[in-house]
Amino acid sequence: MDFDEVADELYAGDPAEFVPVRNQRAKEAKAAGEAALAERIRALRKPTLAATILNRRAGSPELAELARLGDDLRKAHSALAGAELRKLTRRRQELVNRILQGERSMSEPVTREVEATLEAVVADPEVAALALAGRLSSGADSTGDQWLTTGFIPRPKREKPAPEREKPATVSHLDDRRKAKREAAEKAEQKRIAKAREEAELEQKRLAEFNRLRREAADLVKACKQAEIDLARAERRTEKATEKANELRRRLADAELEEETANGETTAAQTVLDDLRAEAERIDEALKQF
Repeated sequence: MDFDEVADELYAGDPAEFVPVRNQRAKEAKAAGEAALAERIRALRKPTLAATILNRRAGSPELAELARLGDDLRKAHSALAGAELRKLTRRRQELVNRILQGERSMSEPVTREVEATLEAVVADPEVAALALAGRLSSGADSTGDQWLTTGFIPRPKREKPAPEREKPATVSHLDDRRKAKREAAEKAEQKRIAKAREEAELEQKRLAEFNRLRREAADLVKACKQAEIDLARAERRTEKATEKANELRRRLADAELEEETANGETTAAQTVLDDLRAEAERIDEALKQF
């Protein structure tokens, strides 16, 4: 039994079957006399839903490019290349968004965990290796390299100046020219570093603003979803109230019709009664003449 084959089987399978299959493979390894292998298999952690989603994308070109992008970002950071950093940062966000858009059925917490893990793939080579191998067990974050996600770029360490050699009492014209060139080069380097720092700080502010706007957008999406739920509830209540009002209107119409019919019957009965009374009075008058 091979450990990598077992790990591939577990992390590519159904998370609900992970624990029973893992325990079964560990049991088989132990029965075969491979106690150390059995312990390694039993130590494998069940992946979260976010980890499972990314494990199934282990061979995708987007995930592979994100892993390579991490190396490029670290190189650009070391070189203080502000323009290149901005370009790579935009590309990183494009790849993250493309992967998230391909998993539209995720809940909001899972989406956040997947996004944080993708950022960690860029920031941490070890996380990238796990993702490319399809061996992620849980959501990861990029706290190890915070500059990749927060825009923080540490300032380069200043090298201690080399101790000056004792100069001869008489300095030649050639030495003066070399010194002037060296000082000019140092000033140019200082200006380049200052400019790079300024660009890095500007990039930091832009990334911070981008993250703030992204959080606001997420809050607005959440608020919109809640508003949609409230609207649906209000519409259902309105429908029920309308149905009840319509029923009351039908009952009122029936009652008014019954009232009208009863009034007509009352009028007709009153007319008959009046006619009978008049006829009775006429007969009484006729009887009195006898």
